Amino acid sequence: MKRFLKIVLLSVVVAFGFAATAHAQATRTWVSGVGDDANPCSRTAPCKTFAGAIAKTTAVGEISVLDPGGFGALTITKAITLSGGGELASILVAGTNGIVIAAGPTDTVILRNLEFHGSGSGLSGVLIQSAGKVIIDHCTFQGFTADNVEIAVTSPTYVTVLDSVMTGGAIGVSIDSTSGPGPVVALLKNVTIQGAGVGVQTMRGVVDITHSTFQNNKTYGVYASVGYINMADSALAFNGTAIQASTGGSVAISNVSLFNNGVGIGSGGGSVQSAGNNLSAGNTTPGAPNGAALVQ
Repeated sequence: MKRFLKIVLLSVVVAFGFAATAHAQATRTWVSGVGDDANPCSRTAPCKTFAGAIAKTTAVGEISVLDPGGFGALTITKAITLSGGGELASILVAGTNGIVIAAGPTDTVILRNLEFHGSGSGLSGVLIQSAGKVIIDHCTFQGFTADNVEIAVTSPTYVTVLDSVMTGGAIGVSIDSTSGPGPVVALLKNVTIQGAGVGVQTMRGVVDITHSTFQNNKTYGVYASVGYINMADSALAFNGTAIQASTGGSVAISNVSLFNNGVGIGSGGGSVQSAGNNLSAGNTTPGAPNGAALVQ
């Protein structure tokens, strides 16, 4: 009888051990183009998709790409880093968003070295609904019908886009939430946006832009519908209107080049301020700043 009880107890312990192992989360997990979401997402047994790996990754952990592949759409609800490394790490979607971020108010989400492809019917490449901070670093976007990066938050959020390229879409980067507590701040550095309807648009908050290029955007290069856009050391070329500010919006420019646009600076009723060190050439209608001069 005692021997039987020992066997039963041992079986229970082993069963609990396997259950704990099956539900354990790792700080770093891995995905591979030839992985399997039934795997534990370790380096030697990677998962197939980001969605499969995130459930096995702790908050503030990292999902790394082991080799090239398409890793699917994902909704992020916690602090996490997705790192494509030096591989061709693709998020290929059709008719939906690439990544939706619905994280907590103190969470930081980092997307690094990823290719977002909407197949010509994708909605937004990255849709940010809530987070404390979002960093998009060395990413490319194409094939989306809505916004490449859409900031639709109702709580304070800081978004940074670095060294990234966006092609097509309704808007390259947008702050399109019109209410809620601030601040909502987006920083773009070394970003190229081309062939979109609008390069950057804000309906709230602040967008700071440095060392970036806006080319061949159909309607506007940068557009402050409401809120502020501050731009320095950047270029706008071959856009419908390079700079536009509506009533309630303001754009400030320093060392910005406006070349070959339909309209250089539009007259939308808002304020456009200049540091007086900008270049304008080849614009069909040059336009002019209408706000107080910026102090250099």
